[in-house]
Amino acid sequence: MRDNARGRLGSATSAGYAAAMADTTRIWTAALIVIGDEILSGRTQDKNVAQIALWLNVQGIRLREVRVVADDQDAIVEAVNILRVRNDYLFTTGGIGPTHDDITVDAIAAALGVAVEIHPQARAMLAGYYETRGGLTDARLRMARVPAGASLIENRMSGAPGIRHGNIFIMAGVPHITAGMLDKLTGTLEGGLPVQSATVGCWVAESEIADLLGTTERAHEGCQIGSYPFFREGRTGANFVVRSTDTERLDACVTALSEGLEAGGWPVTAGGI
Repeated sequence: MRDNARGRLGSATSAGYAAAMADTTRIWTAALIVIGDEILSGRTQDKNVAQIALWLNVQGIRLREVRVVADDQDAIVEAVNILRVRNDYLFTTGGIGPTHDDITVDAIAAALGVAVEIHPQARAMLAGYYETRGGLTDARLRMARVPAGASLIENRMSGAPGIRHGNIFIMAGVPHITAGMLDKLTGTLEGGLPVQSATVGCWVAESEIADLLGTTERAHEGCQIGSYPFFREGRTGANFVVRSTDTERLDACVTALSEGLEAGGWPVTAGGI
């Protein structure tokens, strides 16, 4: 069973699609920094990694690395300066709210060597949003602060916008707000072809078929096979996920893997177990 992320998350705009199709050989990459003491303490479970990874796949961009860092300016600066250079895009989540410990904007401004300023459009957005909610206080005005030279990512959920500065996208930590920001970015980033995947499952220990997995992957250029073992019902099994940007190569690899497993005496379950 093939899983096409585009079908689940919505299509890119035709303009974005044209950009995505411009270079079918280059692999575009992104990194994500999840910022927040609450994540590292275990009090909050992060949900943004999965939704951002899936969204990036639709845009034809591979999420290559995720870092979780504390609300510590030096740690954020270090991570930003490393990851923004070695990837096409860098996303951050968390730390852009109204409280004293929301320091992401300050840290990224420091990493870029620019000042922090109040963005006039962000101020207007927040003033409108809070007009009937108690007004624009000093705390709420903090959410209009951006690294100098930044543009905004619209947020219809809470009024406080996300921020873009070059290849850096500074987004909310609250997952449903992040989802809205991603929706506004859909089709606007240059990328390659979306990654498609197909899954087959088998009641077999992955150590028994390690050679088959490696041989099959090497024989099918442009495909990657991931092995995900599990233990259920007193038995050991594994699901194998094949990924590729090319439909024909994907299907050929899945067929070869399935035939190899069946020939070894391990019946295959299409779609996974």
